[in-house]
Amino acid sequence: MAKLPQATTYTNLHGLPQDPDPSADTGGTVVHPTAALSVSATPGGPAVAVLPSTELGNPTWVPVVGTQPGWQRVLLPSRPNHTAGWITTGGGKLQTATSPYVVKVDTSTRRLTLLKSGQKLGTWTVAVGAAKTPTPTGRTFVLASLVPSKATYSPLILPLGAHSETLDTFGGGPGTVAFHGWPQKSVFGKAVTNGCVRVPSDALTQLSKIPLGTPVLITG
Repeated sequence: MAKLPQATTYTNLHGLPQDPDPSADTGGTVVHPTAALSVSATPGGPAVAVLPSTELGNPTWVPVVGTQPGWQRVLLPSRPNHTAGWITTGGGKLQTATSPYVVKVDTSTRRLTLLKSGQKLGTWTVAVGAAKTPTPTGRTFVLASLVPSKATYSPLILPLGAHSETLDTFGGGPGTVAFHGWPQKSVFGKAVTNGCVRVPSDALTQLSKIPLGTPVLITG
């Protein structure tokens, strides 16, 4: 396992399949590896990557998008977008939980909707990716919750398990897409970002309460 690539937001993985249904509901099951777990392209197949127990200083929680006896297919936070892999449920290294939340983003209407157990908690007008740097579509998940040491534009950043399709890097990072606030309200309702979703302060407050691994469905 020491020689295998880590399935993090910084890595580009090879040999793993794409999410079989990137527009489907995940069902809300999320899992946390308490220790590093090998990731395979098929149930019981050879390991091609390692899913670490932490991501960006947060505990790793990823959504389950498929099951077979003894195995679960999970979404991974690496490039290319929609990469998925199989991890074993045996060995006592996996915690399972259910997130009742779903975040939906419609880039065409520039609206974000937060649901809990199917009930709408709120809908907000947001800013999304510009034409040359669009917000990637498909299902992903909340990867981490970060409080910047200097909150120049947002007191909280919520990286997702998705990356820009047009920028290999941004701001010194790997081009990870995130939810975050923005000081100028004039941007909301516009397609002006580098791929991230800028949200109003009350939306950010609500999003800060949802658990890691919560599924996010972005449509265009």
